Amino acid sequence: MELGMALPTSGPLASKANILRVAREAEQLGYAALWTYERLLRPLAPLMPGADGELVRIPEDYRLTYDPIETLSFVSAVTERIKLGTSIVDALFHPPVVLARRFATLDQFSEGRVIAGLGQGWMPQEFATANVPLKRRGAGLDEVVEAMRACWGPDPVEYEGRFYQIEASEVNPKPVQAHVPIIIGAATPAGQLRAARIADGVNPNAFSYEQLTEAARTFREAAREHGRDATTLTVTARANVPITADPLGGARPFLGGSPHEIADDLKRLEGTGVDHVLFYNLAPDGIDSHLRLIAELKSLMG
Repeated sequence: MELGMALPTSGPLASKANILRVAREAEQLGYAALWTYERLLRPLAPLMPGADGELVRIPEDYRLTYDPIETLSFVSAVTERIKLGTSIVDALFHPPVVLARRFATLDQFSEGRVIAGLGQGWMPQEFATANVPLKRRGAGLDEVVEAMRACWGPDPVEYEGRFYQIEASEVNPKPVQAHVPIIIGAATPAGQLRAARIADGVNPNAFSYEQLTEAARTFREAAREHGRDATTLTVTARANVPITADPLGGARPFLGGSPHEIADDLKRLEGTGVDHVLFYNLAPDGIDSHLRLIAELKSLMG
């Protein structure tokens, strides 16, 4: 099983210097991929239920979030082998030709290391800011994927859909990879079914062993039902968890806690259809501690 690490593009460690340190150290340690994500804004309005049931603002980590693709372009210059992925970019907030060209540019600069993780978005304020209706989710994402694939194919590129059109044109650059992998962020069975139909992989959040393995099973069974070779597709789990020096014990979240506790969870996942787990550390105790812990975790997993 591959391990990936989120770059500190938000939260208390977010800085240019720390992004560079994590990128370089993760590659040196043998992590398979570096990951970023997109957040357009942090509304002042309360949106999420708090512990007492009252609505609260989304977490303060979202106050500052560096752009995902620009960040990966930045670290591509200081790395050589490690894959560069988004988990995720909200595809509906971008014209498909613009998003396709940005990923293709990154693939050129990184010499073919891109994983294009796409999602639909969920926050009404972000949809309003992007001037995109919430009801475009679903069919709109299908079209974005189709149009991006068209842009990455041979010229002339032409696309005619319900939401997006590209007049016959030359669209460049093309990516280095003959087939840039697209994975879809999916928190529900409906999203997993969509990923099985249109994408090269699925990117669920990891909340529990049972939930994650069921997501992997649903995705792969649906892919087979669509006549696809499920063994060529990937399940990339996102673990937003605390990584701590001391064990957290029985109350800890799945895939969270000390490196030894996390390694035990990862070993349980072997053979379940989960191919890659990416970690976003929710409780970093400074950059030096964070790097020590991810080094220990990688040494435990080989």
